[in-house]
Amino acid sequence: MATFAVILPAAGKSTRFTSHKRKKPFIDLKGRPVWVRAAECFVNRDDVRQVLLVVSREDMEWVKEKFRPNLAFMNVDIVEGGAERFQSVQNALARVKSDIEFVAVHDAARPLIVKEWVDAVFAAAEKSGAAIPAIPTSNTLKRVGPDRTILETVSRDGLWQAQTPQVFRRQLLLEAFAKRGDVAATDESQLVENTGYPVSIVEGWPMNIKITTFADFKMAEALTDALPKPKLLGSMHPFADESPRDLF
Repeated sequence: MATFAVILPAAGKSTRFTSHKRKKPFIDLKGRPVWVRAAECFVNRDDVRQVLLVVSREDMEWVKEKFRPNLAFMNVDIVEGGAERFQSVQNALARVKSDIEFVAVHDAARPLIVKEWVDAVFAAAEKSGAAIPAIPTSNTLKRVGPDRTILETVSRDGLWQAQTPQVFRRQLLLEAFAKRGDVAATDESQLVENTGYPVSIVEGWPMNIKITTFADFKMAEALTDALPKPKLLGSMHPFADESPRDLF
């Protein structure tokens, strides 16, 4: 059986999220924190040997105290993040155990993920060495200028929207970061692509949304009950968290 580590970046500033009290990975989504929902389908897998949650320095002590029961029960390690996503992932990558074969990076603010979807991406990564979920772009795309007028209509042929988890052989991802140079990549696939290594696409799932804005959060609330229900659904959240009405 191949072995996996999972990195959950949660060190962003959440500047586009309208709640000023808490960052988006740490708010309650219908009974469980967003990051817990993102993590729970990984922690129960036999092939996942390590899960790392990356948080900012300013949130470190609060997260350790607030989510102590979750962290202990789920056996999740906390890593201090950097100013940019790639720095946060690199910090966590340095903590991945040397005997682990594959590393998956999954947004901590992408809570609507289920086992079947993870199975598909993990299997593709085992076969090709690098795989990500993505969905083909269906909307008409416009390139817009600084004054918000349309410059051109962009062909959507061959365009896909990347999702997570993005999964790579550990040594391949280490090499990609070592060769990063000045590239401030917005996802890990970009760094691997830059090495010339082919990254496979697994057709993703429209419900696997990332919470960026409050509108995304409301959509996630609506979609939660439509997901296949995993076992032990309530066991990942041993104590009650803040209710949404306390946050907004």
